Amino acid sequence: MMNKYIVNLEDYAAAARNAAAEGCVLLKNDKEALPIRKGEKIAVFGRGQLNYYKSGTGSGGMVNTKYVISILDALSKEEVLLDKTLLETYRTWVKEHPKDLGKGWAGEPWSQSEMPLDKELIEEAAARNDLAVVIISRTAGEDQDNSNTQGSYLLTQAEEAMLQGVCKIFKRTVVVLNVGNIIDMSWVEPCGPEAIVYVWHGGQEGGHAAADVLLGRHNPSGKLTDTIAKKIEDYPSTANFGSQKKNVYVEDIFVGYRYFETFAKDKVMYPFGFGLSYTTFDIHYEGTDSNQGDTLVFKVSVINTGAISGKEVVQVYVNPPQGKLGKPIRNLVGFAKTSLLEPGEKTQLEIIVPYEALASFDDSGVTGQVNAFVMEAGKYDFYLGSDVRTSNYCHTFELEELILVEKLEEALAPIESFDRMTPISLDGSLQVEYIPVPTRKINVKDRIEKALPSHSKEATLDSEYVLGDVLDGRIHMETFLDQLSDEDLIHLSRGEGMSSPKVTPGTAGAFGGLTERLKAFGIPAGCAADGPSGIRMDCGSTAFSLPNGTCLASSFNEDIVFQLYQMVGKELRKNQVDTLLGPGLNIHRNPLNGRNFEYFSEDPLLTGKMGVACLLGMEEYGVYGTIKHFIANNQEKGRHKYDSVVSQRALREIYLKGFEIAVKEGKAKSVMTAYNAVNGVWTAGSYDLNTTILRNQWGLMVLL
Repeated sequence: MMNKYIVNLEDYAAAARNAAAEGCVLLKNDKEALPIRKGEKIAVFGRGQLNYYKSGTGSGGMVNTKYVISILDALSKEEVLLDKTLLETYRTWVKEHPKDLGKGWAGEPWSQSEMPLDKELIEEAAARNDLAVVIISRTAGEDQDNSNTQGSYLLTQAEEAMLQGVCKIFKRTVVVLNVGNIIDMSWVEPCGPEAIVYVWHGGQEGGHAAADVLLGRHNPSGKLTDTIAKKIEDYPSTANFGSQKKNVYVEDIFVGYRYFETFAKDKVMYPFGFGLSYTTFDIHYEGTDSNQGDTLVFKVSVINTGAISGKEVVQVYVNPPQGKLGKPIRNLVGFAKTSLLEPGEKTQLEIIVPYEALASFDDSGVTGQVNAFVMEAGKYDFYLGSDVRTSNYCHTFELEELILVEKLEEALAPIESFDRMTPISLDGSLQVEYIPVPTRKINVKDRIEKALPSHSKEATLDSEYVLGDVLDGRIHMETFLDQLSDEDLIHLSRGEGMSSPKVTPGTAGAFGGLTERLKAFGIPAGCAADGPSGIRMDCGSTAFSLPNGTCLASSFNEDIVFQLYQMVGKELRKNQVDTLLGPGLNIHRNPLNGRNFEYFSEDPLLTGKMGVACLLGMEEYGVYGTIKHFIANNQEKGRHKYDSVVSQRALREIYLKGFEIAVKEGKAKSVMTAYNAVNGVWTAGSYDLNTTILRNQWGLMVLL
């Protein structure tokens, strides 16, 4: 049995490399610029070749690794010829212009200065090589957001000049984006590169993964987990992002593609779910079955019609009736990824969509069911395809009357009034209108007092049971807890912070049996470690650095994420860590959030399913993930100060949904709250968030 917990680093590296490659997203590939052919000569531009970013910074990235494979490292081992003259020019320049490390935590620059290029240097490189690979790099991190400035969300003048110069002179230019989250892409048309691929932050095996995709060993099958708009101002959340006092979610449920597909298709450069392949696929809708009236089963066949083996992602969207609530015209309700298909090979997929995934939350009572998930009467049209924009109509079912899916009680409603976005039909299309948001109707203080026990219970201090007696079934947990005094319970719940000497050195915190009395009861000290990119140990111990959240979610492959996190589970056991502080399940509300790299997507279903894969993978080895940051941690700047002002409906349908999926399907047992307030109450002390919703409505039994 001991072999079960041995970490095979070769297997770990292979799993991480495969997952990182699976998440690479090919946005453009004109004239079959990719893959790179065997024996071709390559000129690599951009200082990112010498300053690869394996991850962002902060708790989601500070992993000490034994090695990191950069894109240049990986390409140098391949059967291609790198331009050594150009490389030495970069080495010399970077030595004279060393990497700027910034001012420590939250003071790191998101990019590095780029080497200026003159026309003669580019022309000489073009004469020696078959193609150019241009690497653009960005980091990201905790406590600091991106900004709509050069070197952050935007390219610098030097980067854009590099792209323009190289693209103009080389016949084939491939742009590789080593970034944690999407960046501004307005340079694509004026610069005109033949190929563009997001390789994200691939962890310590990221360079190998990028090379696998560039050279065609791994056919890209990643899909965008965010909509790429033409400019940052096109995102409806941008106008209410960045305040250190209050951010009002006026866009409500119209986040990401839900907004753009409903109101602003013309503002999109690359739609949600988009990603190219080196081969082609035909997706055929084969029909829909209704399973006992509570699920829909979409049957799909996928055929590889190209000349190279590859994988395809099939996505199912619903356009529900507008009804009285008003809704986005596209909502992701299911997805599946094929196995590797050889040329000409056909496979069958079944995508199961529960009826509850079609429901909308009524926080006003306009449907007659206040604080409830409902399916309004009318037609539900379904669309199926490889991205949100090109998905085709496939099925309709119609409800003659409203269905009450789940009745809840008011929780976490806003205390101040504001106007939120809603659709209105005008001239045959849906236009934006704003209506007042429902505000709090209940007295939370009364709710808390009503839930308090009627009397306190005295500790039975003369008992001698230990925690193992509960495990062995000799006593119930309640009997065991009756032995603990109020002081014991306080110590049990309080814990100790970073680098506690009572657990694995350098980790994020200790909890549980930290006092002599608690240890005498057989309560062990539990260990929590950061984070979503791998185990952070500030004492210098090494661990494995994982592909970032956006990269993993771009794979749309739950199996491959599950397999990777089985490896994470083994590594946690080896290091005596009980819970990893991750995965991060916050929504990409806006591209400028500095912590988006840790999180998965702008879509709650994809976010939740990726979280489930992580949690179940770790649980295979008796360790757990701590889902975070609960809730609405959609901005890093001023995160200890600001209030997220958001409707119950947006919380239920968008910002809470991924967490709910993780609790109900992923068996989450541990939750980390956020620093910010939501609707006037700090999340760590929010009774409605942590008790009414998390415990009472979702059934979570353990909260750390």
